[in-house]
Amino acid sequence: MTAAMSSILSRTASLAVLSLMLAAFAQAQVPGAPGPNLPVPDQTGVPRNAPLNPDLPTIFVVGDSTARNKADLGWGDHFAHYFDLTKVNVANRAIAGRSARSYRNEGAWDKVLAEMKPGDYVLLQWGHNDGGGPLTPDFKGRGEGKGIGDESAEVPIMTPYQAGPLVGKTTETIHTYGWYNRKYIADTRAKGATPLLLTVTVRDVWTPGPDGKLHIERDMGYRDYDMQIATAEKVPLVDMATVAADKFEMLGPDTTRLLFPIDHTHTSAVGAEMNAASVVTALQNAKSPLVQYLAPAKAPAY
Repeated sequence: MTAAMSSILSRTASLAVLSLMLAAFAQAQVPGAPGPNLPVPDQTGVPRNAPLNPDLPTIFVVGDSTARNKADLGWGDHFAHYFDLTKVNVANRAIAGRSARSYRNEGAWDKVLAEMKPGDYVLLQWGHNDGGGPLTPDFKGRGEGKGIGDESAEVPIMTPYQAGPLVGKTTETIHTYGWYNRKYIADTRAKGATPLLLTVTVRDVWTPGPDGKLHIERDMGYRDYDMQIATAEKVPLVDMATVAADKFEMLGPDTTRLLFPIDHTHTSAVGAEMNAASVVTALQNAKSPLVQYLAPAKAPAY
């Protein structure tokens, strides 16, 4: 048996065990009660935004609430324990509710750039808050133009910014999803660091497929853009969405729903752990240089 086949069988068995645990939980669950509170692998215990060891390379996670949402509900908070932290820092800098546009405009990206140094890595993941268009003022300041082109539109700023590049301005030039991502990539490379694009974190949204079976959503309309950006900019595309979707489909809609106790987007801590494992598997599939920093005895739990 090959190592790859053994790994697949091991993960399949882990998912089967998880499915049974969640099914048992569902039978004991009181209707309307919160979702599952199952044990997860030990976390690093590192305080949020702890100082980084300047002698080590850093893996930055930049994204939205699917990567960082309260305590332990985003996959970025479950990511570090897969790595040998004597060899690499893992810094979760995702912020709930942000898009590629708003994360930059609010000054969050400037803070990451201030921490970044040559030899670091930046995982970029967007899609959940990027909908909208450049021709309409966006109250939340999040939506971008569809596509990856250079078109733009000037719109009034609805709520004054307190930090970032738009402080003191009354209008904003809104660009496309691709434009913002190219800026992240260029800024990262200018720092001597390596950018990587992640496909979107999967939502608990199911629709019937041609085979008559329910299939989970794998794309929120940004997958093609991510692929085009990755190809044009020669950036690795880490397909976390496919890995996660395959796992959820093995569990099925009813069991998967138990991992999304808040809504169809935000998971429990167990779901966040599964998503973190999916990112690790996707990095392995992409033959990313980040795999050199994985903890030797650590394999994705699910």
